[in-house]
Parts: sequence; structure tokens; C-alpha cells
Amino acid sequence: MRTKLHKNVVRYVEHNLYYYHEYIREIQRLRNDILYGVKITTDENIGGGRSNLPSSPTERRTIELLTHRRLDTLERVTDAIKTVYEALPEEKKKLVRLKYWTRPQRYTWDGIAEQLHVSRITCLRWRAEIVYAIAEMLGETDA
Repeated sequence: MRTKLHKNVVRYVEHNLYYYHEYIREIQRLRNDILYGVKITTDENIGGGRSNLPSSPTERRTIELLTHRRLDTLERVTDAIKTVYEALPEEKKKLVRLKYWTRPQRYTWDGIAEQLHVSRITCLRWRAEIVYAIAEMLGETDA
């Protein structure tokens, strides 16, 4: 049985939905910075023992790709959104596009309901279902 999400979780998921496409670009930028950038974590162990980092630049880049926290978080969030979005029926996908991915925002909930030929309450119920499914994939539910 589905329970109601905390208001902060709803805000968090909706924030991620609004910025989904920016996150995709940020992931690509971070990967490119790690793979092709000059800024690779360097050892500042001056005069001490040996470094614990691999000496091979390729290995170092691979480790940084695997351990980069921001990259990991963005990938986890975008994967959850993409998985839920792709499983939605077309009318719910359209709701996501109209509400979260249309810039500038042109519609209120009433306008979105009109576009989808459903009631405002139906739109809000769909939104709650979508947000809950994403929160569940991110481990943000109490269940």
C-alpha cells in the first residue's frame, strides 16, 4: 500500500524532474572533464610514503569516474526518472513534459488538465503517482 510522501521528498523529486535535462548535460560535462580534462586528482603527499593512487592515468581516471560523488548522484537520479518516465503511458508522459520540461512554463494545473482532456484532480493524482514511483526508486519512501 502506498503511503503519502513527506513534503520535502515531493519537493526534492520535483526539483530533479524540473532539472532532468540540465542533469543529463552536467553528467556528460563531468565525464568529459574526468576523461579528457587536465584536472586529475594529484597526490600532495610531499616527502611522505608512497601514494595510494594508481600511477597509470587511465586507471586514475577510471577510479575517479567510479568514485565521483556528484556524478554518481546525478546518474542515480536521472536513471530513476528515465526508468519511471519510459514506463508511463503516453498521457502521463505528456503531463511530465508539460509540467516539468516545458520552458518557460506555460500551463497551470488547470491548463495541463485541459491539454490532457482530464480533470485537474486526475492530473494531481497522476503527478503524485509519478513522484512516488521516482521517490521509491531513489529509496526516499518510508516503506
